[in-house]
Amino acid sequence: MDTGDTAWVLTSSALVLLMTPGLALFYGGMVRGKNVLAMLMKNFVAMGIVTVTWVMVGYSLAFGPSIGDAGILGDLSYFGLDGVSSDSTEIHGGTVPDLLVMVFQMMFAIITPALIAGAVAERMKFSAWVIFIAVWSIVCYAPMAHWVWAGGFVGGDLGAVDFAGGLVVHINAGVAALALVLALGPRLGWRREAIRPHALPLTVLGAGILWFGWFGFNAGSALAANGLAANAFVTTQIAAGVAAATWAIMEAVRHGKPTTLGFASGAVAGLVAITPAAGFVGPIGAIVIGIAAGVVCYLALQVKFALNFDDSLDVVAVHLVGGIIGALLVGVFADASINGVDGLLYGEPAQLARQAASIGIAIGYSFVVSYALAMVLKTTIGLRVSEAEERGGLDLALHDEQSYAFVE
Repeated sequence: MDTGDTAWVLTSSALVLLMTPGLALFYGGMVRGKNVLAMLMKNFVAMGIVTVTWVMVGYSLAFGPSIGDAGILGDLSYFGLDGVSSDSTEIHGGTVPDLLVMVFQMMFAIITPALIAGAVAERMKFSAWVIFIAVWSIVCYAPMAHWVWAGGFVGGDLGAVDFAGGLVVHINAGVAALALVLALGPRLGWRREAIRPHALPLTVLGAGILWFGWFGFNAGSALAANGLAANAFVTTQIAAGVAAATWAIMEAVRHGKPTTLGFASGAVAGLVAITPAAGFVGPIGAIVIGIAAGVVCYLALQVKFALNFDDSLDVVAVHLVGGIIGALLVGVFADASINGVDGLLYGEPAQLARQAASIGIAIGYSFVVSYALAMVLKTTIGLRVSEAEERGGLDLALHDEQSYAFVE
């Protein structure tokens, strides 16, 4: 074990956990004032629920030895973290204790279902949400993590790569968000009434915290304080900055003025898109990925209106589309001199096909499982609050609290 590497991954783990409160603020500013606490709670509760599911079974299903030869799922060798030690690197290799890799991966498992919350804002029951993320973290997130990062068939036999979670985190969560939106239906008054963000400064603050934490997310995924971490750090910053500027330019060209919400959304889109590629591409690749995220994710906002589904805070446009962009462009710009994998531009066109196949697998599995889980909840305990509760606001209806109290 190496103390420098261990210190960096400890720091990165804390940075990734900080992203969940940052996400809560990012989403919280975009909802109406009567629903702020409900949105914050949907994010924060993941920090409790998924910690439990990950410790008990999620980590073992994701990173335990594969059951059989197909690479579909880990076994329960590490149930309750049995055998996961702070003084051994036997499970993951490298120079960082297995127990630390476990907690670093826990932070990813926490924020992934939290990402879905933005799509179901202002109308989903809290009880249904808690059950959904608890089950989803076990039956959807853990298998996907095993396929890609723990010797499963996507990262193994197929040969697709995902440095820090384009497939496992962003596409997975984006598709689940779409499935839940289709099961829930639109908010009352959607496309008939103005539904505006109540506090964009909170959203910008949340975006800043996300940007800061993302360096742990991406550079920490090197699991060492080395040149690969430095490359991931630099490409993360480049893609985020380029995408934010590109989104603002798109707004200025189409509507005459750039917006703070647009710049913040563009930054997050760039961060999403570079996530699978950060440890495989260089600065030029990061620039192209940032431009692509800024343009394509911005244009993808129109899809929900064309297809008439109410993705409240644009999780599909930013996380699903951004994740697809990044996962696909790894197959174009990956450079073996950085991390052993070449893409199309470096003489390996097959890598692009591998990436495309992995995207299809992630989308198909996540949608089927997420939609099935949503429909089971809908037909049993119900997914949605009552019309009266939705009109009055979820803060009072679900939590008996108010975000802002005005006293004369």
